[in-house]
Amino acid sequence: MKIALITENSQAAKNGIIHTALTAVAEPLGHEVFNYGMYSAEDKASLTYVMNGLLTGILLNSGAADFVVTGCGTGMGSMLACNAMPGVFCGLVIDPTDAFLFAQINDGNAISMPYAKGFGWAAELNLQDVYSKLFDGERGLGYPKERAEIMARNRGILKQLKSVTCNDMLTVLQSVDQDLLKSAIAGERFKDYFFANAKDQAIADYIRTVV
Repeated sequence: MKIALITENSQAAKNGIIHTALTAVAEPLGHEVFNYGMYSAEDKASLTYVMNGLLTGILLNSGAADFVVTGCGTGMGSMLACNAMPGVFCGLVIDPTDAFLFAQINDGNAISMPYAKGFGWAAELNLQDVYSKLFDGERGLGYPKERAEIMARNRGILKQLKSVTCNDMLTVLQSVDQDLLKSAIAGERFKDYFFANAKDQAIADYIRTVV
């Protein structure tokens, strides 16, 4: 699985901590991690939580990533922005229990975490425990197990509902403020990671016209 990490500007100084915790868990499990930044608070390309959502939509809908780990100060802004995108199902995850339940019940493709609120002593251990619950083992098995069937059915209904209420990603890219789009994909490693991994040719072609 290709996992993308996106860090919002107010928490950019913590990118290294988050990336280290994520790779420590994900890579031994056979997953690849792509750090889309921000890498530091001094980065020229600055990502707001709204841009986090737009970039998440681009990566997941193009197939450049299978899962996105993002967040902001409280985690809520990035979660809302992510869930505004077609095909993105993002959960607010604070602790390992949240991660386990989200993985088993909702089986979404993105999480948003608070990197300011409650991010104190041993925060890096909480991150590793969260990622372990997310990425180790089979997802979507349901919890409790006797409700697995109805949970899977509800996930399908939600996906169908979102496909009706949201435009497709290419339409979003063509319609969104183009300056916002340019800012969201301005990261120094975006082009290297994105074009090497994107599977949707139409989305990739449109992004080429922007970058």
